[in-house]
Amino acid sequence: MQASEFLAEAGAISRFTGRFFSEGFRPRYEVQEFLHQCYVVGYKSLPLVGVTGFIMGIVLTLQARPTMAKFGAEAWIPAMVALSIIREMGPIITALICAGKIGSSIGAELGSMNVTEQIDAMEVSGTNPFKYLVVTRVMATTLMIPVLVILADLIALYASYIGINMKGVTSMSLFVNNIMNRLEFSDVLPAFIKTFFFGFAIGIIGCYKGYHSQKGTEGVGQSANSAVVVSSLVIFVLDLLAVQITGLLGLN
Repeated sequence: MQASEFLAEAGAISRFTGRFFSEGFRPRYEVQEFLHQCYVVGYKSLPLVGVTGFIMGIVLTLQARPTMAKFGAEAWIPAMVALSIIREMGPIITALICAGKIGSSIGAELGSMNVTEQIDAMEVSGTNPFKYLVVTRVMATTLMIPVLVILADLIALYASYIGINMKGVTSMSLFVNNIMNRLEFSDVLPAFIKTFFFGFAIGIIGCYKGYHSQKGTEGVGQSANSAVVVSSLVIFVLDLLAVQITGLLGLN
């Protein structure tokens, strides 16, 4: 993509985002469709997010054990794993997984509706397609991605507890106390706040790509694919900005 095309795309997404804020908070509210999208985004993504969190926690624990053992710091493994997962790995990996699953699904679904002229039919019938299709999906991803990240973090920490007990015996209370004694509020809050921005980016980019899909089945495939690529790139940029901002605020 050339620089001019990149700037044009960025400008179009910005206008699309501005339309979301101008129309999203005005009645009529599509509550039923919003709840349905929360179910689709949250509940149907939970198995994939849960398996990813479990593998993330147990692999990180098993990989860290030999290095920590060399320095006689095995007691620090629960705290180290918890900080790594809660501050960075949980939010970023969960967001990337959701960008692949949810972003592509939204892009393909809206792209198919655009190709088959269902969006035009909604306008003719008096339904605002932007509020019904875009606003509900963006709000659902914005609210459900943080919930999925919290669940992924908890599953990953439980997997870490299992990993620690593979070569020794540690009680759950000792494991939890070890984490809570070293975990600070500044470790949790910035990581939690940035997940809302991750969810918003996944929703708005997936909807934009699908809503402006080119005609034909090839265009639908390109919309789904580019939704994943652009969402993933934006997630990394947002994460970099979050790290810089928390550093300036003295929260690192």
